[in-house]
Amino acid sequence: MVAQTFRSLADLHPGESGHIARVEGLPEVRMRLLEMGLTRGTAVRLVRVAPLGDPIELDVRGYRLSVRKGEARSVSLGNE
Repeated sequence: MVAQTFRSLADLHPGESGHIARVEGLPEVRMRLLEMGLTRGTAVRLVRVAPLGDPIELDVRGYRLSVRKGEARSVSLGNE
């Protein structure tokens, strides 16, 4: 059996992708992320990072989404 390892959405580099394993954080932040389509099992790809490192732009479900790095740390990606 292989141990499940997680990394944060904020740890991705441009061009890297993963699948969402879980969304945590404060209830209002968690709900906002879920409403934007960041749900378990969803594929995400980091498109680019703003010049000062925040926010980051994601490709999610065929659309582009910008989130703050702090919010991205609430999203864990599972190993594939």
